[in-house]
Amino acid sequence: MKSTEIARRDRELRRERKHQEVLERQHGKKEISVGDYIDKLHALFFHDGKRIFNTRTSNDAVVDLLETMKLELPEKQWENVLRKAIRKTGITEKEVAFKELKEVLDAV
Repeated sequence: MKSTEIARRDRELRRERKHQEVLERQHGKKEISVGDYIDKLHALFFHDGKRIFNTRTSNDAVVDLLETMKLELPEKQWENVLRKAIRKTGITEKEVAFKELKEVLDAV
């Protein structure tokens, strides 16, 4: 075998090993990021462009997500997640929705 052929195979093996390591790191990562919480919370909201309807404690999915968020994220990021998820809906009554969600978050 030529030396160029050996070098090419060696590079391919290193690339494949690195690719496997990256995949293992991604699968091993179980923490949910702040952006993931924002997206999940936004997906759970029922809104009409003016207000969010399911901000009360009657919606179990929202309450469950807020409970896990409280356990996994630092306290200083909770309000950030709420505000950005509300902003993502594009509603006009943002402060009302924030106050209602903050009450639910404090009650959980």
